[in-house]
Amino acid sequence: MSKSLFMPMLLLGALHTVQAANGATGVPTDPASPDGREAHGRTDENAVRQAEDAFGTSVGRETIGLYNAASVRGFSPVAAGNARIEGLYFDQVWAPTPRIRRSTNIRVGISAQGYPFPAPTGIVDYSLRKPGTQRKLALVAGGDSFGAAYVEADAELPLAGRALSLGVGTAIANNEYPNGTDARYRNAALILRWQPVAAVEIVPFWHRSEGRDDEEGPLYVPATSVLPPRIERRRFHGPGWADYRGSAINYGSLASLQAGGWLLRGGIFRSLYDDQRSFTHLLTGLTPGGWADRRLIVDPPIGNASTSGELRATRALAEGPRLHTLHASLRGRSRERHYDGSQALALGRTPIDAPYAGPQPAFVFGEQTHDSTRQWTGGVAYDGRWRGVGEAGFSIQKTDYRKQLHKPGLAAAHTRDQPWLYNASTAVQVDGSLVVFGSVTRGLEESGVAPDNAVNRNELLPTIRTSQGDIGLRYVPLPGIRLVTTVFDVRKPYFNFDAAGRYTLLGDVRNRGVELSLAGDVTPRLNIVAGAMLSRPRVTGDGVALGRVGPRPAGMSRRSVELNLDWRSPWLAGLSFDMTASHLGDVTATVDNRAAIPARTLVAVGGRYRFTLAGRPSSLRVSASNLFDTYGLELRGAGAYDVIAGRLLAAYLSVDL
Repeated sequence: MSKSLFMPMLLLGALHTVQAANGATGVPTDPASPDGREAHGRTDENAVRQAEDAFGTSVGRETIGLYNAASVRGFSPVAAGNARIEGLYFDQVWAPTPRIRRSTNIRVGISAQGYPFPAPTGIVDYSLRKPGTQRKLALVAGGDSFGAAYVEADAELPLAGRALSLGVGTAIANNEYPNGTDARYRNAALILRWQPVAAVEIVPFWHRSEGRDDEEGPLYVPATSVLPPRIERRRFHGPGWADYRGSAINYGSLASLQAGGWLLRGGIFRSLYDDQRSFTHLLTGLTPGGWADRRLIVDPPIGNASTSGELRATRALAEGPRLHTLHASLRGRSRERHYDGSQALALGRTPIDAPYAGPQPAFVFGEQTHDSTRQWTGGVAYDGRWRGVGEAGFSIQKTDYRKQLHKPGLAAAHTRDQPWLYNASTAVQVDGSLVVFGSVTRGLEESGVAPDNAVNRNELLPTIRTSQGDIGLRYVPLPGIRLVTTVFDVRKPYFNFDAAGRYTLLGDVRNRGVELSLAGDVTPRLNIVAGAMLSRPRVTGDGVALGRVGPRPAGMSRRSVELNLDWRSPWLAGLSFDMTASHLGDVTATVDNRAAIPARTLVAVGGRYRFTLAGRPSSLRVSASNLFDTYGLELRGAGAYDVIAGRLLAAYLSVDL
């Protein structure tokens, strides 16, 4: 989370090149939304009906798909630095929320083709909630059976006809979590759209979130490579004074210009968080009988801030049935962090279900570590399309990465990397319903930071060289239905815990597999979004050869399957029902592979009723997640666990004014 003052930032760049959405053949018309999949108000938001594939879509409060911003093909695209805002490079410290974000899409496989400068592990692309030319106000209020409650408001205000409009959003929430902790959050957002002439658009935005009284629930760390004993859900046993407090901000500007046959786009973004008070709560040495050592790590104020952006020039040249598109891009980022200086508190041996009521001690902090990262990347890309035949594209980039690390009492350490990066892709249209495609990509990525239960917690890990190849097909068996099948191969260095508890490089990991997506209108009343990922992740290196590291990477599953259905009732206009069934295979839980979280299948059902309230479009959404109250664990780093949510009933009312 983060804190800062709003500084409007304007950068001139260019209008979108209108790109074919490579999976969007046969897009149906949604009777509830005049323009098909695009939601025009909060009451129109429906992830199942708006998703183009099963690889990951978020719309408003709804998220579906095989992948998300933290996991694509077994890896995290956000940790790798593959986030974008409206297609432009964004070094994410804090994720945009629905106050500023209209939707999120995971671009992987064929959906990444035609996308300038793709990267291994996929792209997380955020679409902003730009204000339009009509006056609007949307209100959302809801809660759930855990006791959470929230109110959201989003407004769009035209200020000068079609030339200038303002978007305003705010929300307050009392959150309740599966482990029994709770928190209070509030956030606010401003977004301005200025279009003085048709060829120019400038969109500055600002968004701030504050968290208070956010209790720090424990991570369960068994003494050996076994799963923890059954953990009681919705019970928090303290300490009650270990409350997180912090704030986060995203702000910046998008701009576009069309002139002289060129399309210019630019964006500059500031993303940051300030944690004024944060804790890590560990129950270590956990035995099958339920006894553990309670440890609390208290951090002094820590922060993470990044300024990033991209300037891109695009030229499209038509040649009969062929379209040639050229891109030239310059990206940059500057990130600063300060952390460490924490104090570790041993709170004694205890049963995991015993309350802790000890007083808050005086905190004594040490000196902090500071690091800074600078990176510039320049590149060119070509995308060629031949109507009825197919397309081909490639890109090449040169990047200059520099990092400086200042640890207390040590001389500054420096590192630098200047690799060439590339991408090549092709797609061949076999006939009107079948496309065969393939691509290869090489990238330079961040490895994230060491997790909370590591000896070197919070340490920024070095950059890594990564590669990805895939080949597949897209088939349209019926109008409005799209089937995508892809075989992929992703290779990266493997970071995890060594024998001393340090999070470090242990070898290399390769994940090979196949993914499937089926999405569209089965009937005029039934939408389906179904997907599956079957893979074979493997670790190689000296550690595996010596028996110190297992051949399966910790935190990865070999299979994931999800089915989403949305059905509109013929008996009552505006009434629809939906269902989600998601299956996750066993997840390797320890580096030595001796423990694994069992496979599980979760089912959620819901309904939605769109009606008019005082003459205004309204929608009541009711849902039940984890319908059968399945017990399960969530991995929070190798050998560290938390519980998943049990059965949860939720409801919210949306009104567009």
